[in-house]
Amino acid sequence: MESRINIQKVEPAAYQAMYGLEKYLSTSKVDPILLELIKMRASQINGCAFCLNMHSTDARKMGETEQRLYLLNAWRETTLFTEEEKAILALTEEVTQITNHVSDATYKTASSFFNEQELSQIIMAIVTINAWNRLAITAKVMVG
Repeated sequence: MESRINIQKVEPAAYQAMYGLEKYLSTSKVDPILLELIKMRASQINGCAFCLNMHSTDARKMGETEQRLYLLNAWRETTLFTEEEKAILALTEEVTQITNHVSDATYKTASSFFNEQELSQIIMAIVTINAWNRLAITAKVMVG
């Protein structure tokens, strides 16, 4: 596979705007490991190898277990994730696959665990990783 375009080099201002979202998210109240799970799950759905590689590495550095990372795409079939994590993973899936819309049930479940500020930050994290996925996939950013 050959890379197509280096958008960061061609349009650095656009990349700086995206990095601004990442900086904002790093100061949010959302647990950093939960942010990595959001990034991993959206990247699994979108098939973004670059982001999967980056965020699995970051999650491991934060103490996330190999077992949970391996089972993330089957989170409904395991007891390894908390109810709070499951609520956010469901929201991540529905926002990522937006053609099906976010159901009232999923939103209500997520809002039962998080206040409006936290939920806003979580939604921004989901939207941001989806944007990064689309940039990396379209530009064919190489892993490694």
